[in-house]
Amino acid sequence: SKSARVKGLAFHPHRPWVCATLHNGTMQLWDYRVGTIIDRFEEHEGPVRGVDFHIALPLIVSGGDDYKVKVWDYKLRRCLFTLLGHLDYIRTVQFHPQPMSFPWILSASDDQTLRLWNYETRTCLSVLTGHNHYVMCASFHPSEDLIVSASLDQTVRVWDATGLRKKHTGDTSSSSSAARPKMTMSGFGASLLNGSATSSSAGGGPSAAMSVQAELFGTNDVIVKYVLEGHDRGVNWAAFHPTLPLIVSAADDRQVKLWRMSETKAWEVDTLRGHTNNVSCCLFHPNPKLELVISNSEDRSIRVWDVSKRVGVQTFRRESDRFWILAAHKTQNLLAAGHDSGMIVFKLERERPAYTTLCPRGKCYFVRGRELFCHEYSNSNTTTTSRASSSSAPVLQGHDIPITTLRRTGAIQTDGIGGAPRFLYYNMHNPSEGNILVCSDVDGGSYELVTFAHSTGGGSITDGKRGSCLGPAVFLGLNRFAILDRSSRQIVIKNMQNETTKKVAPPTNTVEAIYDGGTSGRLLLLAEDRVYLFEVQSRRVLAEIAAPKLKAVLWSPDMSKVALMCKYGIVLADRQLTQLCSMTDTVRIKSGAWDCGSSPETSNTLFVYTTSNHAKYVLPSGDGGTLRALDNPIYVTQVVGDALYALDRESRMRIIAIDTTEAKFKLAVEMQKYSLVMEMVQHSRLCGKAIVGYLQSKGFPEVALHFVREPRTRFQLALACGDIETGMEAAFALEQQLEASGSDPMAAREVWSELGQCALSQGNHQVVEMSYQRTKDLDRLSFLYLVTGDNEKLRKMLKIASLRGDPMARYHTSLLLGDVEERVKVLEESGNWSLAYLCAKTHGLQEEVERLKVALETNGVNVEDLDQKLEEMDNGKRKGCLLQPPTPILRGDNWPTLAVEKKHSLAEMKAAEKRNAAHRPVVVDDYRNVPEVSVGVEEKFADDDALGDLDVDDGDAGWGEEDDDLMDDFGEDFAPAADEKAHDMMAMQQLDDSGFQFPPAGRPPASCWVSNSSHAADHLAAGSAASAMQLLNRQIAASNFFVLKKDMVGCYLGSTCSLPGIPGSASIPLFLLRNDAAGHPGSDSLPRVFAKMKHLKEGVRMGYRYFEAGKFNDSKDAFLAVLHKIPLVVVDNRAEANEIKEMLDVCREYITAVRLKAAMSDCTDPTRMTELSAYLTHCNLQPAHLLLALRSAMGTAFKHKNFIAAAGFAQRLLELPDMTSERNAELRVKVTKVLKKSEQMARNENTLNYKENTSFVIDCKNMTPIYSGEDCIRTSYSGSSYSPASNMEHKIDLTDMFCKVGEKTLGLVTGV
Repeated sequence: SKSARVKGLAFHPHRPWVCATLHNGTMQLWDYRVGTIIDRFEEHEGPVRGVDFHIALPLIVSGGDDYKVKVWDYKLRRCLFTLLGHLDYIRTVQFHPQPMSFPWILSASDDQTLRLWNYETRTCLSVLTGHNHYVMCASFHPSEDLIVSASLDQTVRVWDATGLRKKHTGDTSSSSSAARPKMTMSGFGASLLNGSATSSSAGGGPSAAMSVQAELFGTNDVIVKYVLEGHDRGVNWAAFHPTLPLIVSAADDRQVKLWRMSETKAWEVDTLRGHTNNVSCCLFHPNPKLELVISNSEDRSIRVWDVSKRVGVQTFRRESDRFWILAAHKTQNLLAAGHDSGMIVFKLERERPAYTTLCPRGKCYFVRGRELFCHEYSNSNTTTTSRASSSSAPVLQGHDIPITTLRRTGAIQTDGIGGAPRFLYYNMHNPSEGNILVCSDVDGGSYELVTFAHSTGGGSITDGKRGSCLGPAVFLGLNRFAILDRSSRQIVIKNMQNETTKKVAPPTNTVEAIYDGGTSGRLLLLAEDRVYLFEVQSRRVLAEIAAPKLKAVLWSPDMSKVALMCKYGIVLADRQLTQLCSMTDTVRIKSGAWDCGSSPETSNTLFVYTTSNHAKYVLPSGDGGTLRALDNPIYVTQVVGDALYALDRESRMRIIAIDTTEAKFKLAVEMQKYSLVMEMVQHSRLCGKAIVGYLQSKGFPEVALHFVREPRTRFQLALACGDIETGMEAAFALEQQLEASGSDPMAAREVWSELGQCALSQGNHQVVEMSYQRTKDLDRLSFLYLVTGDNEKLRKMLKIASLRGDPMARYHTSLLLGDVEERVKVLEESGNWSLAYLCAKTHGLQEEVERLKVALETNGVNVEDLDQKLEEMDNGKRKGCLLQPPTPILRGDNWPTLAVEKKHSLAEMKAAEKRNAAHRPVVVDDYRNVPEVSVGVEEKFADDDALGDLDVDDGDAGWGEEDDDLMDDFGEDFAPAADEKAHDMMAMQQLDDSGFQFPPAGRPPASCWVSNSSHAADHLAAGSAASAMQLLNRQIAASNFFVLKKDMVGCYLGSTCSLPGIPGSASIPLFLLRNDAAGHPGSDSLPRVFAKMKHLKEGVRMGYRYFEAGKFNDSKDAFLAVLHKIPLVVVDNRAEANEIKEMLDVCREYITAVRLKAAMSDCTDPTRMTELSAYLTHCNLQPAHLLLALRSAMGTAFKHKNFIAAAGFAQRLLELPDMTSERNAELRVKVTKVLKKSEQMARNENTLNYKENTSFVIDCKNMTPIYSGEDCIRTSYSGSSYSPASNMEHKIDLTDMFCKVGEKTLGLVTGV
């Protein structure tokens, strides 16, 4: 949290929230799990110093420098009321630990008083006077009627509030456990709403009407019990121990003091010294088992003290921020500290217990405290069932067997501050005895080998079986294990006597940890967020995979799959480290385990993992979901069916019931076990919308259609499947449902419109006709009658247009019919006399011509001009002619388009449904009263007499009646005639027996490439340059396509060849495919591409040669050519995809290096020249090229008397491996002399903008460093970096020359 200075902190007692109050007057409510601000409260004027949460109600109390105590409701997001009375800054505020019994607020102020408030009545209960300087803090005792306060008068006071408690409860006994009846939340809510917005100690009422004497000198309800004196300067903080009669205080004398209380007195126990400035705050660790005190100071440190030994055991420091406040969670092992620039939330020790997930079946080894235990899952007759279980099936509960006591190692000898073991590995290669490696992070990393017999379970540890290592140590075989050496980063192989037998150099010197490789002799190496599968014997890297922030490696029981558990994600891979899937989560992942049950559906396939609040699962297909919510974090050790075995933070084994039905369902669908799918649908409770959405996303809508009964969902699924019959049934049911609910009629029209579009795509024009009729889409209906050749219904549409008084529809329909007389009549009736005359004369209607001629002359129109225009048109190219409707190829029947393919799964499911008919579930909607509609090929929607009752000549009839009857004419009254149906069937049979049927039309390969691929190269090969450029723009923000023109043309020309034909005929184009090795792919074809990985590798090698030879322009051109070809290369596997992305980084680094070299050639300023040469050494170059860069930088710096920089370059040169070879012996001597001379001079002549030990990237425009933490704009394709000051956002990248800078895109698409 980067904000103003944090002065107050408080944890929510139940939710993962922390409230921080800032010096700028803002209160921030944070979710510390994800590090985001939930809300802000900004009514205080000036700094806010104190804050606290109510334990049960949604209340926050705060106090600040505006002398006000405010009570907030964080659900309503507003201040409820303000308590006035203090006369100076308020330092701390706190609710009583039992607020439902004692609705009190305690506040401490610079007015030298403490005040107790009743937040129900909003009155001041008592004013505690006695301090003669600022009161810096005050707090209640967790269980007794005591208050402690600290003041700058160098004293700590303990106050006895027994009198006030008795007065409040009316209790006469001395027990402090008495409590009044519990106040209800609704009662307090009413009291909040009925009162005023602001209250003060002088308000009305008996308890509020305090005398002036009480205001000035306090009351005798709370009395001073002890005054603790011993600090030499003002005391800033004091706090009670949660269970013991101890007090800790912190003061400006840089000391932390411990005090003990008895019934009659209190005295100083000891002083803890170590801080070098004022101590701001201190408290006891909330876990009473840990005898720890935590303090922070203005010396920028947090210190942890062991109370029993009274020494400091741990220190945390910040570079430039002073600490001001500490807070501890009441129930969790969480601490928070506020400093000058924000706050930190931290733990003193990991709460995850060390345990094994891969061990003999039925056992789990774990560490509790300093003891190693073996938990046997089912070695007991007791059973248990989780109370939150959805199933009542009992599960066997095992018991713990102690193995041995682990010795404490390293300098940390205090519990609770990081000395516990972190990793546990069991030797699965040794069946005869038990071997366990216990690893810890103490003193940089250590391991301990525990050996014991299986029969007795006793441990036998011999001296010397310990050592240091980096990260976990793992077993390699029956009698050997491997560790990672901390200093040399080499893999050290040891035997069971802890003797080194071999040392193996890893493939990279940046290895951070080693993990089990899944089989004997193999390891997984973690280096720079990548995991390498390494074979120790041959020293080969077999595979690699990306795994950012890896935390654990979990193998399945049969060792066929591995889960790489990262901080915020999981990567599933097979035993060869080929990625199966990856998933990410928004919160940290705590633990995980593979299902090892007997169920074949989920065993070794279902991976269950936990977060802070949920148990979830992920499948190798990439699908996942949530199994159940968790009250507290747990750590999964084993999953067997619907039972989840896990350790809690106290290392106690818990058995939690989970429901894996959803995961089994998804696995069954993925493996196409449809009989199992039907059985699960009928006998399990599956979430309808989630399952339907899953099936649709996976391309199985027909599976969902088989069991969904809700009309709207069923309608959408039917359209997705292309099932017109089911779609019609659902449309009728949905229409009735909408009518019954009184919905907008447009909703029903939209349903029929969607059905019509789907039917039209299948050529089922009968259903299309019905949908147009029900939606009153007359224009589309007229055109449908035209293309189907149904002139009779087209003439009825003309009559309907006449009745509706729509001249445009009449004219349009008469045009489709070729009815000239009707067109002339429409033009005449609409007042277009001239057009009517021209139309009649053009088509030879002499009677109409004579009649219209008289009418035109009567109205003063010059008929001769019209005749002259008509003659001019007849003599020209635009001669008028009669348009007649075309004759359709097929009449009456549906068009012979390709039928919708019904997947085999539907038939399998129907067979499974028949087998399980006795267990059929209750249907949600039985579709009663839904008309049966059959849509076979032989059916025909025809009704010659449907519009016969309309009186076309009734000129006096109003428009209302015809409009009301119109929908009836388009309803279900169109019934097929039996004789027409029989006639059509005979015609079809004759056609099948003797006629010729055209084969279904195929698609040219080029037209398939665009729909089959999202790679720009495939679109270019198909000739679709526009879509290819759109893809490149969306994926990598490509903009300047001129530089890609040559490669884009190459893609198009490289995908085809031509075969000469017979003389006199054209050449035959042949399409070259890349996926036709096993057979012709048909509609799934993809083109060959002109550039492959070997061309890119050759280009990179040429760039290397030019760079080493000093031909920098040629080198830049070679790397630029590779950059321009990479977006148009399709790789064959994921390894090539990773390699091509690495090439991107190589090209960027070398182009940047060449540009730096060119800038050095043009530069005359010695300071700038030295800086440029220094930046060049930070480009990621090959070792031989880096040697040249460092040599040049050393010479430049030494020449210009920048000796500190020269010494750094010389030191880096001497550390290069190539410097040890004989050919560089002379250079090594020269570098040594330069280093010696530079160390003697030890000054820089110029002030350089260069920090050798701080990581940075280079601004590719200004050629200046952008250090870690500074704002940076990147190019999504090449990864080039620019500072905001360079003004390069949305401009062309200077590295690749064709992509825009700062555009957020998907990134490079490689085709895998």
